[in-house]
This record gives sequence, C-alpha cells and structure tokens, in this order.
Amino acid sequence: MTTDRQVIVCQYVNCRGNGSEQVLAAFQSQTISGVTVVASGCQGQCNMGPTVRVLPDEIWYCRVKPEDVPAIVTQHLQAGQPVDRLLHPRFHPRA
Repeated sequence: MTTDRQVIVCQYVNCRGNGSEQVLAAFQSQTISGVTVVASGCQGQCNMGPTVRVLPDEIWYCRVKPEDVPAIVTQHLQAGQPVDRLLHPRFHPRA
C-alpha cells in the first residue's frame, strides 16, 4: 500500500527569484503515483531556496534546481530514499 505524499514547492519572492517556478513545473510534468504537487507561500527558509518539502515524510530539500527533480522523484518518491546532497542542513544535520 502506497502512502500518499505531498510535495510542497515554495513560490514566495526569494524562492521564485532562484527559479522555484521552474522547479514546480518540473515536478508537475512528472507522473508520480500517490503524490500531489502543490505550490506554497513562504516556508520560512528564504536564504536556502528554492525550498521543497515532502510530507508526510518531513523531508526538506534546499536550493533545488529543475534538474534535481528527476533524482527526487526516482530516489525519494519512488524508492523511499531521500536525496542526501539536497537535504536542508537545518532540518537534517549530518552526523
């Protein structure tokens, strides 16, 4: 059984200035079973944008580029393994 997930892509001023519209479009162009992609307002991480948050996993990605989207889709959303190189250090500090 697949758990429904939500991918939240910030579309606030700073993230948009760093290309979050293209990141959102890249996610929306994918067919991802059990996943809803939505635009959001500010998620409070303006200096690390574009910010992408995956719920209910509570995984935060930072500085996401459109070319990162396929890795997030295949590695995280389909295989269940977050993409380490994109993890937001505030929420996912490295040991």
